[in-house]
Amino acid sequence: MGFTLGIVGAGQFAGSFANLFNLHPGVDAVYGTDLLPERATAMVEDLGLAGTMASFEEMIASPAIDAVAVFTQRWTHGPLVVAALEAGKHVYSAVPMAVSTAEIAAIVEAVQATGLTYMMGETSHYNPATVYARAKAEAGAFGRLFYAEGDYVHDMDLGFYDAYRYSGGADWKATASYPPLLYPTHSIGGVLGAWSTHAVSVSAIGVVDDRGDGVFDRGVSLFDNDFSNATALFEVAGGGSFRINEFRRVGFPSSLRESRFRFFGTEATFEQATTTALWQDRKGVEDVTELLESSHTVSVEDPSLAHISPALRDAFVSGCAPVHDRSRLPREYTGAHNGHEGSHHFLADDFVTAVNTGGRPPVDAWTAARYTLPGIIAHESARRHGERLSIPDFGDGPAAATD
Repeated sequence: MGFTLGIVGAGQFAGSFANLFNLHPGVDAVYGTDLLPERATAMVEDLGLAGTMASFEEMIASPAIDAVAVFTQRWTHGPLVVAALEAGKHVYSAVPMAVSTAEIAAIVEAVQATGLTYMMGETSHYNPATVYARAKAEAGAFGRLFYAEGDYVHDMDLGFYDAYRYSGGADWKATASYPPLLYPTHSIGGVLGAWSTHAVSVSAIGVVDDRGDGVFDRGVSLFDNDFSNATALFEVAGGGSFRINEFRRVGFPSSLRESRFRFFGTEATFEQATTTALWQDRKGVEDVTELLESSHTVSVEDPSLAHISPALRDAFVSGCAPVHDRSRLPREYTGAHNGHEGSHHFLADDFVTAVNTGGRPPVDAWTAARYTLPGIIAHESARRHGERLSIPDFGDGPAAATD
């Protein structure tokens, strides 16, 4: 027996996961809702879902719905997640978890109070480089990890203008100025998804945009933001540091690899570049590029991607790499559309499994806080011209504390 799921938001990203949830044998039925009802109707008809609901409020009030998956605009997640949890629904949320310390605290508190499942769908947790580095770290092959780097480099001209127009309507420039460091999980999640630690302090620098097209203009920005690029250096618990880059004005082909990572230990290092990946120790260098290469699951010209900017489509069609262990996935996922270097199948299965078993997904509320909150504090550091700031931590969560 499975559960019934409601998809909240039927934009460009939602359909990929609605399809996977609908295919999963642990889900009985999938419904959709959107502020633009025609989008929810189109998603339901295209994917053969169970039906639509008039609103988010109707969805979380319905006894027919057991869980919701939130795919609304990135700054709206926090309050919607809390409302759903308080209504008794399990929650899957697209990234980021929230946009303030208070919103993150409210989610953690709601999960603790209700005992319900919360999961953030961070794709970098299953990035092939992170999967590879996680296995090496668990085996002790790095020795002591002391430094890492995570980059999320995606130029605005490569599909983001189209995406913001699609979701933002006439006032899209006000939201296209979303601060890079408030969307930090693709870089931080790839680092901390392999390195068992958390950030305790940060110093960050933001680059003021100079394009002059009304995007990243503080006079227009809903977020009072004019940074288009930012770099943050974090201190971690137990000693060491990691650096992230969040770049939105950058001459880089993000379709090849928008997230990439490097790890440095006392016994070995791992470095991923745009087209290569190397494992290195004192004896030499091993090229592991092929282990991390994902393949397309569908053509970027597939009709189902017609509403997505061509510059963004690679993220919606990339499949698993040899380093991924697919043995746990349901057979219904064989040949199904994947995305973000093979992560979509694992993320959907994580949530369904957690809801049906009562277990904790890998990116639960406490892990999601550690992937998200450091970026929020880093943005404040950048606004203070690099002032070093402490990062609050909500701990490992109750189950981990009693192991």
